[in-house]
Amino acid sequence: MTKEKTETKLVTSGRKKEWTHGVVNPPIYRASTCLFETYAEMRERCADPSARHLFYARKGTPTQWALAEAMTELEGGEGTMLYPSGIAAVTGAIMALVKPGDHILITDSAYDPTRSFANGYLKHIGVETTYYDPLLGSDIETLFKENTTLIVTETPGSLTFEVQDLPAICEAAKKIGAYVITDNTWATPLLLNPLELGADISVHACTKYICGHSDVMMGSATANKRTFKKLQQTAYQMGQTVSPDDAALTLRGLRTLGVRMKEHEENALKIANWIKDHPMVGEVLHPAFENCPGHEIWARDFAGSCGLFSIVLKEGSYEDTAAMVDEMKYFKMGFSWGGYESLILPSNPATCRTATPWKANGPLLRLHIGLENTDDLIEDLQAGLERYSKHLGR
Repeated sequence: MTKEKTETKLVTSGRKKEWTHGVVNPPIYRASTCLFETYAEMRERCADPSARHLFYARKGTPTQWALAEAMTELEGGEGTMLYPSGIAAVTGAIMALVKPGDHILITDSAYDPTRSFANGYLKHIGVETTYYDPLLGSDIETLFKENTTLIVTETPGSLTFEVQDLPAICEAAKKIGAYVITDNTWATPLLLNPLELGADISVHACTKYICGHSDVMMGSATANKRTFKKLQQTAYQMGQTVSPDDAALTLRGLRTLGVRMKEHEENALKIANWIKDHPMVGEVLHPAFENCPGHEIWARDFAGSCGLFSIVLKEGSYEDTAAMVDEMKYFKMGFSWGGYESLILPSNPATCRTATPWKANGPLLRLHIGLENTDDLIEDLQAGLERYSKHLGR
């Protein structure tokens, strides 16, 4: 029998009969206490509380197990742990693999809360962090120290979209026995498989595309055989758990991920190709464009793109962007992305870069292209850029 394609896995994974009891979707098991019929049963379940049987609801019920199993199957890992947010998944994965006295490397283009965790808590417990140029590739080994134990990657970067040479980084890490974590939120399991490329843990802010409806906070970390027990033990010891209602909503979003991502990609490419020629736009940062740093790596390793990219305006300041963004009709300002709605966010990478200083003539705007009609979205952007141009006196 041929191996199931990813789109099929989106529909079939996490639907064991003992969890669904004959219905299409796993029921929502709201629980805290789980009861044992006999002393022998209690002793048996206490012997391995991490097994997929009811023990105590913090360790999961079929609702959470279904989502975790689906993510594991999609990522091709040994197992998945769920977290109450994307950053909780990132920090949980890091904490599972580091100890005081370690030196770790984090891409300079990483999600800003990841940097905050490294500069705050990790520094407090004696873990040293070095930020590296996201385009360093195999040369990352020049930054290794005797105590380097972990590399945290994110490809592409959250704001500036540099695509990292993940296979080269993983190969370099392997030489010294270091671990590699990859934030795979932009690509989802549909477009990139970090574990196949050599990473040890693939992290998602399921809040974004996996859920897809801007109404759930959720994170996941899928680990290979080398690291899963460490990840699982740390999550249990830190009390990480998720609501069964949120798990059910996220699992429901997962089922339509394939069709949503195709629409996000198509809409985003149409708008990106239109906006690149606008006289107020100096640059489009989209991995599918040849000018985007690491484009050739994206073409080699990724199966496509999503709805998130940035534009850099030719001139003006971040304060000037109010003339554009304050009156947008469809592009509303908001953090996060990956839902069905379009978003716009002025964001200055210079405030969170140290290894590779950010330089641009004008402000950067991150766009998430939703599922609205693209003609309406282009009209909204055109009107916004006209307001911006008029504000600058052009």
